[in-house]
Amino acid sequence: MESLRFLYTVEMSSPCLLCPCPSSPTSLSSSSPRYHLLNTTFKRLGSSRTLRITCSSSSTFTGGQTQQSSFNDAEMKLIDALIGIQGRGKSASPKQLNDVESAVKVLEGLEGIPNPAESELIEGRWQLMFTTRPGTASPIQRTFTGVDVFTVFQDVYLKTTNDPRVSNIVKFSDFIGELKVEAVASIKDAKRVLFRFDRAAFALKFLPFKVPYPVPFRLLGDEAKGWLDTTYLSPSGNLRISRGNKGTTFVLQKETVPRQKLLATISQDKGVAEAIDEFLASNTNSKEDDYELLEGNWQMIWSSQMYTDSWLENAANGLMGRQIIEKDGRIKFEVNIIPAFRFSMKGKFLKSGGSTYELKMDDAAIIGGPFGYPIELTNNIKLQVLYTDEKMRISRGFDNIVFVHIREM
Repeated sequence: MESLRFLYTVEMSSPCLLCPCPSSPTSLSSSSPRYHLLNTTFKRLGSSRTLRITCSSSSTFTGGQTQQSSFNDAEMKLIDALIGIQGRGKSASPKQLNDVESAVKVLEGLEGIPNPAESELIEGRWQLMFTTRPGTASPIQRTFTGVDVFTVFQDVYLKTTNDPRVSNIVKFSDFIGELKVEAVASIKDAKRVLFRFDRAAFALKFLPFKVPYPVPFRLLGDEAKGWLDTTYLSPSGNLRISRGNKGTTFVLQKETVPRQKLLATISQDKGVAEAIDEFLASNTNSKEDDYELLEGNWQMIWSSQMYTDSWLENAANGLMGRQIIEKDGRIKFEVNIIPAFRFSMKGKFLKSGGSTYELKMDDAAIIGGPFGYPIELTNNIKLQVLYTDEKMRISRGFDNIVFVHIREM
């Protein structure tokens, strides 16, 4: 077959957590602003849309000066294992689940706060970061906790109030409102809290009154009751692991690290550029911003650039798909076009400054199964690494476009 032939050269200057309710909740429709770019059609790749793909964090960027949280090494192992997991565990791969489970078991074997159910550190608002999903999971848990654009909290107030309660909150957005499911709670022993759900309501911003959640808790009997064991509470009071009576494991945080806040902002697709600026301002490299281009498969999750009309141009500029950084200065852009077909473009990179690299991409092809169809395509790009760690990279590439990539582990 005759090869496809193009010539394109670019030069760029650098510059409900626990609720046991058996009935399904009232349906709320939501429109995610994120776009899945992989395994799509040529036509869609050429459309004019802001480049986005789903991200895996679930916290809300709250603004203000970001500071590094006081987590120990074992806790950071768990936090790092959560990066890249979608839907708070709903879409986790077997390897991701295994990494989280291993990190959880390590922490549960360590000395956390003794008698966590009686500690004042358990009091307050906790954000759900991850949950396992056994078949007995409640409709609220199945419906809401797996949606990244919703933020899920748990309020725990046991000893600082005359009305001890555990409440689960699903925050739809600042403009829509939230669903709050409340339970009367009591401390059974050093780790276990007993609860009984007794009321729930939607608090919607566009209504002057609350809308009752249509579940008759009084008629549910034992179905409205349960218990929650805290198996690890961090000395800082910022991380908690709990296991429920239905066999579900929960990972919750009071304080999220800056990287989690940024990834959550990307998943919600609001104020991302501002969040990146704030993150970079708070995470500068002490070695004069001398960042390395780390090896591995890096999936792009956000770009500041709109699509062009040419999917080929987008792919050649690294505006979609993944970057594969190899040893000996080799790099590859790879994009899934449609099922069984992908675009591949190989080249080399050379470090030209502290965090600046020259990329020369000159080996392109469309690959279908065992066959490849060469494309005559050349692309020269300057890439500046603005920030990188073992899991996330922020860079500036073609035409001053800012990229955020997540490393596939």
